[in-house]
Amino acid sequence: MTTAPQRSNILWTITDPELQDVNLNNCDREPIHIPNLIQPHGVLLAVAADTYRILQVSLNTKEMLGIEPESLLGLSLVELLGEQQVATVQHCLANDFEHFNPLPLKLAKAGSSRLFDGIVHRQGKIIILELEPSSPSASHRLLRAQSGALPVSFGDDEGGAYAPDRPKDGTGRIRVCASQTTEPAVTVGQFDDFYRLIKNPVKRIQQTASFSQLCEAIAIEIKQITGFDRVMIYRFAGDGSGTVVAEAAEADLEPFLGLRYPATDIPKQAKHLYTLNFLRLIADVSYEPVGITPQLNPLTNKPLDLSLATLRSVSPLHTEYLNNMGVGASMSISLVKEGQLWGLIACHHQTAKKVSYDTRTVCEFIGQMVSYQLAASEKNQDSSYQMKLKSIQSQFVQIISQTKELETGLTQNPQLLLDLVGASGAALSLGDEIISLGTTPEAEEIAKMLPWLENQFGADTIYETDCLTSEYTELETDKAIASGLLALQISRVQQTYIIWFRPEVAQTVNWGGNPAKAVETVADGTVRMSPRKSFAKWQETVRGKSLPWKTCEIEAALELRSSIVGIILRKADQLAQINQELSRSNTELDAFAYIASHDLKEPLRGIYNYSSFLIEDYGKLLGNDGADKLNTLMQLTHRMEDLINSLLHYSRLGRAELRLKSIDLNDLLAGVLQVIKASARDTQVEFNIPRPLPTIKCDGSQINELFTNLISNGIKYNQQPHKIIEIGYLTADDPNVAHKMQAHFSDTQAGTIFYVRDNGIGIRERHLESIFRIFKRLHGQKKYGGGTGAGLTIAKKIVERHGGEIWIESVYQAGTTFYFTLQ
Repeated sequence: MTTAPQRSNILWTITDPELQDVNLNNCDREPIHIPNLIQPHGVLLAVAADTYRILQVSLNTKEMLGIEPESLLGLSLVELLGEQQVATVQHCLANDFEHFNPLPLKLAKAGSSRLFDGIVHRQGKIIILELEPSSPSASHRLLRAQSGALPVSFGDDEGGAYAPDRPKDGTGRIRVCASQTTEPAVTVGQFDDFYRLIKNPVKRIQQTASFSQLCEAIAIEIKQITGFDRVMIYRFAGDGSGTVVAEAAEADLEPFLGLRYPATDIPKQAKHLYTLNFLRLIADVSYEPVGITPQLNPLTNKPLDLSLATLRSVSPLHTEYLNNMGVGASMSISLVKEGQLWGLIACHHQTAKKVSYDTRTVCEFIGQMVSYQLAASEKNQDSSYQMKLKSIQSQFVQIISQTKELETGLTQNPQLLLDLVGASGAALSLGDEIISLGTTPEAEEIAKMLPWLENQFGADTIYETDCLTSEYTELETDKAIASGLLALQISRVQQTYIIWFRPEVAQTVNWGGNPAKAVETVADGTVRMSPRKSFAKWQETVRGKSLPWKTCEIEAALELRSSIVGIILRKADQLAQINQELSRSNTELDAFAYIASHDLKEPLRGIYNYSSFLIEDYGKLLGNDGADKLNTLMQLTHRMEDLINSLLHYSRLGRAELRLKSIDLNDLLAGVLQVIKASARDTQVEFNIPRPLPTIKCDGSQINELFTNLISNGIKYNQQPHKIIEIGYLTADDPNVAHKMQAHFSDTQAGTIFYVRDNGIGIRERHLESIFRIFKRLHGQKKYGGGTGAGLTIAKKIVERHGGEIWIESVYQAGTTFYFTLQ
């Protein structure tokens, strides 16, 4: 017969060269879901799902079933259990087996009377059937104990069949075996027992008024149901460590209430299994694990996945850990909140203790039920604080919705922004600008931290830590200012973030023993990780950490983001509607301007012509005074026609499609200057071009007109005997470029800025805002050569149609510079 492997043979060891890699996370790499070992208080069978033939068995079948393991391999499950019971298993698998387990089963061979609790589940092509010797149900024992009734014999814990000729239970009903019926459903008697067993505990748990009372009630009720010496409610923190928040224990045991245990006490893969299998039992911590034969499953050629198996053997490190604590048996019940492991109901007994599947089912049900209530109770424990945060949230929504700029809404009442999450400081990152409120690191430090912070969000829009200096080691600020950080991403594209800070709060933590695991060096020089041996209260002062961010504070921040995004989207919709209306109005105005200017020309020509005819034909009759008036009328119609032509040209600029192509501005400018020189009356003009102009993509005819208008203006409004016109451009490498870009259009990245500079009469500062208004002239009609006042308006239109901006800098009597960009 194959013997069970010894613990000393399966302890994890590492060699000396790997000593530098020893750390508290090594346990996280242990493959605890495929140990190829089970606990000895049951038998495990791996069965092919298609043929129902046994592929693998545990090595203890001789003791438990009276059959050698080798005799079971390849055997049909029907030969072991009989057709009716196999049909029961199939029916269970075809439905939700969680509602049918355990199945009362017994062997099909003659003379077999031992009853087993059968727990079945499926792993892909493999059915895993676990058999545990059945014992009187928990409901029978506990209900009899509660009522004070005399014990009734249903067979001892080693197993005995429940037959119709056996005594009835406390309800007067008989438990029916699967060997007597093919229906796997729970009998009325069993359901009634289950209901009566959980009714009072559930009622007492639901009547608790606070979170702490709820946790305490759970511990007391589970202890009463199971009989364990100690039952604890163990709550996980964000860093993976856990704290005992409630405890029900025998009077002679040292209390563990309030003690914290490091994250490494429960490795990550173990926590994952707790979310798959809600209850785990170790009936005897000192058990010798039982192997599985063959070691690799014939169908998968891999070790059998025992993630959902109730008999799965636990890590030897874990049993050694429990032995060090003086624990003889343990049971854990998962508390899962919103799909995440919130904590455990941890049960300890000083000696070995077998717990029936019925009792485990009751405990698992209570665990799942209170998981939902824990979430609600935890959320309600700070109800007054949450109401305060809701009030602040409402004020923010009102303020932000009434302000044009997000910055104004958030900074209008700085204390509100801090109180929203209980922070001592906050920083608003709005593109390149950082605004600090309260106590925060320097703006330069925050700007330096932003690239790191962007990587922390991932798919989320919020990031929080209560130990910033351990997460971001480059922070130079004193921990008293920024040990905690809560960051909210409003827009990644526009780099808009809200960042809250909290100061350091020195904390004294009561650990259940020194949290550091021991690294042992044995005689042969091998190094092994060993669980902690001391669990006495061990205090540590923790520095560099802030108070943790509460769930309600994180939710308040997320609700603020939702409000901001909602308001921005609503304003965007309103703006889009306004833009649509403006676009329609502009289209109508352009059409009107075009039609009006075109149609007005004909009557103007008529007025001009008839005035000319009157002078020619009736000049002598009208006299000099009449002729002067007609001449004035003709001048006015001529000016009116010029204005109409300018308006018509301006209208056409907005309607005409741009013909973009690569244009060498040096060639274009040469043509412009040639025309200007030929038509200029004053030849004392010097044209300076400091360096060759670039080649850009633009509409050549419109850019030609742009340069013509700006250069002509520089010559026209200039009384210097030696006129100087300079045409050039600036790039990001030039001094003051960033300043000019930021001053006039901060949303545009610094690129190429063109300019036309003159030494003319300049413009007074009060006129700079109106200089681009159509038909706006700062001088009399005949002064400086006259004109309609549309030239600069047309220049601005051309620049804007090319996606750029134009602005002016001028010193009265010293000269003017027009700057513009073309994108």
